[in-house]
Amino acid sequence: MTDGDAPGAAKRPVIPVSAESPPERGRAGGDHARGVSYVRTRALFLRGVGLVYLVAFLSLHAQVLGLYGHDGLLPSTAYLDRARNVLGTDAPWQVPTLFWLDASDAMLRTVCAVGAVSALLLVAGIAPLFTTSTCWLLYLSLCGIGQLFLGYQWDALLLETGILAVLWSPLAWRLGADGVREPSRIVLWLVRWLLFRLMFASGFVKLASGDPTWWSLTALTVHYQTQPLPSWTAWYANLLPLWLQKLSCGVMFLIELGLPFLIVLGRRARVIAFAGFVALQLGITATGNYGFFNLLTIVLCIPLLDDDMLPRVRLPERGRGAPRGRVLGGPARVRAVVHTAAAVVLVLLSAPLLLAQLTGLSPASVPGVAPLVRALAPLRLTSTYGLFAVMTTTRPELTIEGTVDGIEWRPYVFRWKPGPLDRRPPIVGLGMPRLDWQMWFDALHVQRMLASGGRSGSLITPLLLARLRERSPAVLALLDGDPFDGTPPTALRWRLDEYRFTDRAERTATGDWWQRTLLHEEPAR
Repeated sequence: MTDGDAPGAAKRPVIPVSAESPPERGRAGGDHARGVSYVRTRALFLRGVGLVYLVAFLSLHAQVLGLYGHDGLLPSTAYLDRARNVLGTDAPWQVPTLFWLDASDAMLRTVCAVGAVSALLLVAGIAPLFTTSTCWLLYLSLCGIGQLFLGYQWDALLLETGILAVLWSPLAWRLGADGVREPSRIVLWLVRWLLFRLMFASGFVKLASGDPTWWSLTALTVHYQTQPLPSWTAWYANLLPLWLQKLSCGVMFLIELGLPFLIVLGRRARVIAFAGFVALQLGITATGNYGFFNLLTIVLCIPLLDDDMLPRVRLPERGRGAPRGRVLGGPARVRAVVHTAAAVVLVLLSAPLLLAQLTGLSPASVPGVAPLVRALAPLRLTSTYGLFAVMTTTRPELTIEGTVDGIEWRPYVFRWKPGPLDRRPPIVGLGMPRLDWQMWFDALHVQRMLASGGRSGSLITPLLLARLRERSPAVLALLDGDPFDGTPPTALRWRLDEYRFTDRAERTATGDWWQRTLLHEEPAR
């Protein structure tokens, strides 16, 4: 592969190959062709990571005051004060965040805005090493104060992908700069290792849990209506015949458990894995609302392809023979040492976590690993993955109601989670509505609490009730309006219902997308 084959370059010299990244030959790395290049692959991957960061920062910018502001649900200032009191001088390392300097509302919005700008520059291919580093640092800072709302697997995955993007970023002012070195094969395989763990663990945990719905391939018969934020397309998917639901579940297991092993078997095998992974993510996106999670997984699939597999896009030249950016340089041997050291650390952190998932052993059982895991845990360099290990078969939903006269009770309607029975389940898009997601977990926890008589999990609902009593503008902005148009409620109460999709006949008769049955109603307070 020559540099002249890169987009927008008609006659250009061969790309210098660094000492750390010799061309793949023969069957090394599974590539049969000689001189396989990943220059454009890396550029597309980094731009894709930038797009995910852009979505994540913009989504948080719209919600951050309601989540972490002074009048939000989990104020960052109070959280950092508690961390300082508990952890003492070790607090800045155990909770790595820029908000130690300033946790004001203005700073919260500024961090999200700067993150979005940095991500946009990365999408444009400008200063990739600087922008990937900035995005990772700012997102880590937000996760540092994230508590319940930024502790999901997609946040951990974005941070782990983000640090790999930093390592893979070229020392150049622009992606596609003249004279750029061939991307590091070490980092290439670290990205593929992350993709392997993500996909394989997602399938493994479902079977390892012993959940009967997964073993009988019937999980999808309940999944579409019990997933956290169903879309209207899920209502139609829920009507599919049983044989097709089982077939879809079986195909999912084939993709998640079988295709990851194709990653190490050569170019053609990797193309098959790429197609299967992307098809699965598009299918999940078509029937559910998982924000940027599916997009991020697709971006992780890009390094399965090399430059020859990507479409060639000709970019307009700025002038005959004009360079498209200048390489900043840096000794290749130094970069190789950095990448090798990073690979050793990341594998030592991630391999025991995967081993623990597969065997049930503690990661600390691996000799010499426990101190490293404890020391670097605050940086969130790696994580475990695997959603829906146990399928939820019913859908409890919390409804919060208020009154100003003690007679008429009105519900607080959320933007995205199920509420009014006749409202079509919305398609959220790539954004991540954090409060709506957490309310799904709260409903499950409350159901377990009522069944056991104890306490199960951390709840956001009591804090939400308190903020609604205070009529916090930042929190009300997270909901679909104020049912009392500015009048403070005199009392609030909550109820727990079991929701299920209507069938065709019920929807034709009533126009409703949902049916609900009251499970519990808490007295007014």
